[in-house]
Amino acid sequence: MNNLVAVTGAEGFIGSHLVEALVKEGFKVRAMVLYNSFSSWGWLEQLSADVMEHVEVMLGDVRDPRSVRDLMQGAEVVYHLAALIAIPYSYQAPHSYVQTNVIGTLNVLEAARELGTPRLIHTSTSEVYGTALQVPIHESHPLQAQSPYAASKVGADKLVESYVLSFGLPAVTLRPFNTYGPRQSARAVIPTIISQIAAKQPVIKIGSLAPTRDFNYVADTAASFVAVGRAEASQVLGQTLNTGTGVEISVGALIQAVADIMNRRVEIQEDAQRLRPDASEVMRLVSDSSALRRLTGWEPQYPLHAGLEQTSQWFLDERNLAHYKVGQYTI
Repeated sequence: MNNLVAVTGAEGFIGSHLVEALVKEGFKVRAMVLYNSFSSWGWLEQLSADVMEHVEVMLGDVRDPRSVRDLMQGAEVVYHLAALIAIPYSYQAPHSYVQTNVIGTLNVLEAARELGTPRLIHTSTSEVYGTALQVPIHESHPLQAQSPYAASKVGADKLVESYVLSFGLPAVTLRPFNTYGPRQSARAVIPTIISQIAAKQPVIKIGSLAPTRDFNYVADTAASFVAVGRAEASQVLGQTLNTGTGVEISVGALIQAVADIMNRRVEIQEDAQRLRPDASEVMRLVSDSSALRRLTGWEPQYPLHAGLEQTSQWFLDERNLAHYKVGQYTI
């Protein structure tokens, strides 16, 4: 092992936490950041100098095969997180989701095949399951694409499966349920709630209160990636593994839990622009992550209350809240 790992989507929410976790585990990280003319490294700019001295940042694009190959050259493990993730925007720009999530994944797979990458960890999402037909949701649950975003991720997942079966590619698909925590985009429900309360908005604007979700603190999600990267090859290669707590909560109950933690009384207003089309809304997600626990020893360390406390404290820091346009809905 040369101790070098590569991460696509490293500048994002989960990606930046994963980079931090990998460095703490002793790895040197080559991190792909989406090329931009502002020379921005996204959330990687929030990491400490002690962490970043072990990170090589490469500006590139998963839609470009050469960028991907250059990133992955010599890496023992590749963590593929780069994706477009906002479900509402996928209704407006589905072509971009196919280009990034499907073609981008194809580029990663082709590079892994050409380079003989020892291990590829592909990031899926619980959204590929759609509204649960049975709970908790096992990896064998049917895939139901209830949004263009979910369809693009199903396509990516199936490409990975096909390369495992067709070419023996040493890949694992990790399927996190809803991750939350510091540095998450405000288009996600928990930052939406917390940022509005932290900014002392008089009314909390939200979409549907009825859906239930299995929320995972980001440090636990990052730890699951590290665990899969370190696990015995015979245990995890070729597998699809859920990451989740197995505990669900409705959005309505979640708002009250956050308000209690932040010691605020809130008024809730349903915002029509935040609602999904009825048939596209995923009503219930709760994970069966027993396979991941059995094969890697991973266990979540943050109960929901503890994770919400950590997240709310981060948003209450005015320097962090300043990164968010709280009064503006971003799809």
